[in-house]
Amino acid sequence: MTAEIPASTRCGAVELSVSELARSVRFYEWALGLRVHERSGGRAALGTGGEDLLVLIEEPGARPARGHTGLFHFALLLPERTDLARWLAHAARERVPLTGLSDHFVSEAIYLDDPDHHGIEIYWDRPRSVWEGQVGERLTTMPLDVSSLLGELADPANEPFTGLASGTVMGHVHLRVADIPETIAFYRDTLGFGLMATLGSQAAFLSAGGYHHHLGANTWESQGASPAPAGTARLRHATFVVPADALERFEGERVDDGVLVRDPSGNAIVLTAR
Repeated sequence: MTAEIPASTRCGAVELSVSELARSVRFYEWALGLRVHERSGGRAALGTGGEDLLVLIEEPGARPARGHTGLFHFALLLPERTDLARWLAHAARERVPLTGLSDHFVSEAIYLDDPDHHGIEIYWDRPRSVWEGQVGERLTTMPLDVSSLLGELADPANEPFTGLASGTVMGHVHLRVADIPETIAFYRDTLGFGLMATLGSQAAFLSAGGYHHHLGANTWESQGASPAPAGTARLRHATFVVPADALERFEGERVDDGVLVRDPSGNAIVLTAR
């Protein structure tokens, strides 16, 4: 068993392939309120003005990656509950199509898909004192109390929205995997993440430093499946940022940004000290 991954480990940028870059950029600016940090050729990096949160690589004609392992969703963590309320009010006014609104006890979350069917979660964490030590027993999915959330705003119908809040980070990444026990063995026993919760043999949630989860994995649509092939809009890699002095202990392919490893389902993870 490897050493425990450092408690300060956090998520970095998620890199996706998309079928039409211009369409995807328009969507992420309009629906989410992200900004383009850099764009050249077939690549665009987006965020809220700080470090990149999302990198899009154009693969013309790519098809949605159904029935394969890969990305279930990436999750953008907003600083405050009012930020989530402000985004929901914007989504309602603009008629942004949503796929779910959930209360997970640890957080309140809103779900949607991008034009290539990449899953997206926009969420806010309840204070750590509310859920610490209870994740395994209390992590759940209940309907979101939309009235309570929008009650954070004086006038939701006219609340200004100029983009996702500064300070938004990549909170976690949720993967489609082929097998949960193999996934736990890799992320816990090889990389050193802590196992926070499981849903039988169908899902697992792991983290660094006792967070409720930096990484989720499920087999709901991917039990025994193969990785998404070339020609599909897919996860290219997720990133985890670790302390520089911890990077050297991870074994994998050396890349410019750090070390690239693949889990048993073929999902690519880059460990970096950026």
